[in-house]
Parts: sequence; C-alpha cells; structure tokens
Amino acid sequence: MLHTRTTPERRRRALRERLASGRLLAVPGALNPLSARLIQDTGFEAAYLSGAVLAADLGLPDIGLTTSTEIADRARQTTRVTDLPVLIDADTGFGEPMNAARTVQLMEDAGLAGLHLEDQVNPKRCGHLDGKTVVPREEMTRRVRAAVDARRDPDFLLMARTDARSVEGLAAAIDRAKAYVDAGADAIFPEALADEAEFEAFRAAVDVPLLANMTEFGKSRLLDARTLSNLGYDIALYPVTLLRLAMGAVEDGLRTLAAEGTQESLLPRMQTRSRLYELLGYEEYAAFDSAVHDFTLPPGT
Repeated sequence: MLHTRTTPERRRRALRERLASGRLLAVPGALNPLSARLIQDTGFEAAYLSGAVLAADLGLPDIGLTTSTEIADRARQTTRVTDLPVLIDADTGFGEPMNAARTVQLMEDAGLAGLHLEDQVNPKRCGHLDGKTVVPREEMTRRVRAAVDARRDPDFLLMARTDARSVEGLAAAIDRAKAYVDAGADAIFPEALADEAEFEAFRAAVDVPLLANMTEFGKSRLLDARTLSNLGYDIALYPVTLLRLAMGAVEDGLRTLAAEGTQESLLPRMQTRSRLYELLGYEEYAAFDSAVHDFTLPPGT
C-alpha cells in the first residue's frame, strides 16, 4: 500500500540473481505505473520502461526529444508501486559522457534496477527505423566507462545497446559489443538482429547476459521464448506490446462510441470496476484509514 515493500537494493540483487540462474527472463514494457503493477500481478519477474513508450505517452516520436529528468520522474512513479526490478531505456545517455554519468545516478535515485545506453548519435531514432547513425566505437566506450564510474550501487545493471547491425553489419556490431564489455558493460542489447542465425552468432561471440528485443513490426523476427532460451539468451524484451494493445483497444472503443452513441457493447471488453479496485488495493487503503481514525490510546497510558 502507498509504495513498494522492497528496497531498490533488494530488487537489484534479485535481478542479478535471476540473470545468473540461466533461465530466460521475460520482461514486458509498462506503459504507466498501473500497468507495471499489473505486470507484477500477472506473475512476471521484471518490468521495463521503453523510451519509445515514454515519448509516445507525451505525444512525441522516439527521436531523442525526451530528457533524462522526464524519464527519471516516470521511473520514480513506476518503482514506487511495484516490487519488481525495473529496467529503463536511457537512450544515448542524453549527451556527452558526463551526461551519461549523471543519467546513471538519476536512475539509481529513481529506484531502478538498471538501464541501457546505446551507441547511436544523439539525438537518436527508433532502433527499428532506417537512417540510424552510430558514434565511433571509442566514443561509446567513453559513455560506458563514464556510466561505470558514476555507478554507486555495484548491483545496478549497466547494459550497452549497439545499433550497429543495421549500419555497419553484424561483425562490426559484435566487435562493438566486445569493446563495450571490456569497458565495463554488464550485459549487451544487440538491436535489430535479423534472424536466428544472427542471434546465435552474437551468443557465440559474447559471454555476458544478452537481451533479445521482440518488438512488433520491426526488423527482427518474433522468436518465441523456447527458441530464445535454446539460443542462450537471458532476457526477452517486449517493450511496446502493452502500449500497442492499449491504443488499439482505445481506438476501437472510440469508433464504437462514436458510431453507437453508447459504450454498452464495449462493457465485456473492459476491466471491471472491482478488478481495478483490487489492483489498486482499495481494501487495504480502507482498512488502514479506518485503523488510523478509530485509534484510541489504551487505558492507563
């Protein structure tokens, strides 16, 4: 009630232990704090905050328009309501290596379990769009080193994302990933790999935890959890799935409301009031409030 019952440090350790288990970790992207609570309630073990979703929530495209403080605010709101470790998309670190260092500390303070930084030129663009540009490998290694030096909690996960596959080819992307690990990255996010063979090649070449981005309508094939597990991947990420589902339902609902003049036919598709109240913990709040207002001092005090 009111906030998570766990500490950021405990959630970070839990994520590290989970990744060390060798079992694939499925991580849906939350579209708001309430959906993060639902991710936990459904039985998932971690949640994610996508830069694309955070930008879209503000009515903006994913082209580097959001700021580090904006995403830290949303992160803080999210980590307040879930006991799950939460990872966040920190884009390019929002500037020079010093900005990346500040971003790490902002995200630590926001209660997150980790973040990923990417090697695109700032401002960036969505990883599954054409026309991306990546910075020189040496510049990205400076970003990673700055992030490592700024980290205060050693359990805070620092992941490096490389967008080089679509720009320089698979071999160059693998070489970059190795350099980022040498610079201190705990895990690697190879963006926009084309097929199983490329996922397999990355796994064979890099020996830290790897993330597979299973975003819809992108450049990568949508591989199921069993396939990703067999390929040796550690995280299966579904960054925008919930946003796309929600916005599709909203759009359909608006059309129905406009056409029919009532929401009656939509009721079977809605989350009920009782389910929403259960998710929000209304009963616990009511019990707490009653206990406070009905409190009396025991006799003789």
